[in-house]
Amino acid sequence: MAGVFDIADGYIDVVAKHHPLSATHMGVPGYDHLMADYSPGATEAFHADLRESLSAMEAATPANERERMCKDTFVDELSLSVEQYESREHLRDMNVLFSPIQNVRSIFDLMPQDSSEAWENIASRMEKIGEALASYRQTLDVGRSEGFVTSQRQVNGCAEQCETWAGAGDTPPFFDSLVNALAASDIDDGSLNTRIEDAAAAATEAYGEMAEYLRRSYLPDATPVDGVGRDRYALAARGYLGAEIDLEETYDWGWEQLAWVRSEMTETAVKIKPGATIGEAVEILESDPARMIEGEDEFKQWMQDLQDRTIEEMDGVHFDILDPVRKIETLIAPPGGALAMYYTGPSEDFSRPGRTWYPTGGKTEFPIWREVSIAYHEGVPGHHFQIATNVAMTEELSRFQRLLAGTSGHAEGWALYAERLMGELGYLENPDYYMGMLDAQALRSVRVIVDIGMHLGLKIPSHSEFHPGEVWNGDLALEFMRERVHFPADFVASEVDRYLGIPGQAISYKVGERVWLEARESAKQAAGTGFDLKEWHNRALKLGPMGLAQMKRELT
Repeated sequence: MAGVFDIADGYIDVVAKHHPLSATHMGVPGYDHLMADYSPGATEAFHADLRESLSAMEAATPANERERMCKDTFVDELSLSVEQYESREHLRDMNVLFSPIQNVRSIFDLMPQDSSEAWENIASRMEKIGEALASYRQTLDVGRSEGFVTSQRQVNGCAEQCETWAGAGDTPPFFDSLVNALAASDIDDGSLNTRIEDAAAAATEAYGEMAEYLRRSYLPDATPVDGVGRDRYALAARGYLGAEIDLEETYDWGWEQLAWVRSEMTETAVKIKPGATIGEAVEILESDPARMIEGEDEFKQWMQDLQDRTIEEMDGVHFDILDPVRKIETLIAPPGGALAMYYTGPSEDFSRPGRTWYPTGGKTEFPIWREVSIAYHEGVPGHHFQIATNVAMTEELSRFQRLLAGTSGHAEGWALYAERLMGELGYLENPDYYMGMLDAQALRSVRVIVDIGMHLGLKIPSHSEFHPGEVWNGDLALEFMRERVHFPADFVASEVDRYLGIPGQAISYKVGERVWLEARESAKQAAGTGFDLKEWHNRALKLGPMGLAQMKRELT
């Protein structure tokens, strides 16, 4: 009988075979020339192999604690995948952040461009985009015929993204950037240049066709209702959290967290300017030329310097950082996607480093009061420390754990915890930067309130000064966020669309942070005066990715 790690590692090959884009994300070689097949038949074939892997793991006997943790994670995640597939949610898998429309385009951000072979892979993959999007339309059409459709808001948002990448308006087609990148390289191959040009033109046309399909064919069948209801929300939230939660209790807790952070922001505002309100302090932080960076290139370099400096200062003091994890790369994200900064993990061999991506939204002035905390979240000690550390643990973790496992609650919870941790460690003594961390906390608290509130159709509490007793909807959420957080208006609008398209993901930050903080407090109480924070962090990071319920068991 195969061992736990053998089964888990074999599942990586199953995923790579069925999902070549996932193989590229993981850094598994041999699949970069292939494109995804989103057809109903391909999806069924993948889940048949998934069930086979799950059955084998359920029958396996762990030989040690590492294998026992791996098995628990594997069974939890694949069992939930089966449940989600049987719910037919994949037939309406369309949203403005995590769906095939974005995945097909964004994969080119991760592909190497340093050789003729790499460019041949890019050409081959681009040539298949039309086929991939056509297979995706097949699945969406099955969903339409069965009544499994997404909302008009998500359809319109995705259509706009397709149009942007196809070169609508003032933005050049995304795939032209690949033509230009090859032309600017040292590779001199006329036939390859022609192939890339033709493939880029075909890909651009395919995205134009996708936009046309969404607006003319799919939109009339889409629902005007944004919220998904309790049952769909509970299933989606379990997927993002790896745990079941009391939704009403969490909703009420979100209001408590928002009250706490607003109180902290009020106290911090007067440190920025005596007598200032929160709004007045934010206006200073947003408009003072001495508090901002001019120019996209200058901002990118500032972010890189901050990440590098933080790694140097924390290694050996607050964390023990593995050598491969010491490298991180900061990049500006291509236009057209959502406006939140994000992280992509390293390839398995670290030939592609972990990267933070910053969408500028076209702006060229960057107030830095908020960016410091965001950098800690996406880079170090946030996502990069956690994810890259796991990738580097080749002896202790299975490939499944290192490359594929994990939940948003575990990862985003750690990253939000990392923001607050940096304040505890003295990195946010500048009240500008502390205010930035608090505003990020306000955003995540608001997410808990509006995400649960909108999808479950809850009422705004009577104690609230904001529309007490009214039922949440997208318009109220947008108004509420504009009043309670101080991010740019286009970002806030993008966030509301995001919450409504991926129910349950938005709460994973604060709920995950809550579990991380509770686990730390439990360990601290148990250890008493012998509690060592650095040792606890090292141990926690090296457990491997998992759901929040399992994490709480392992850490307490």
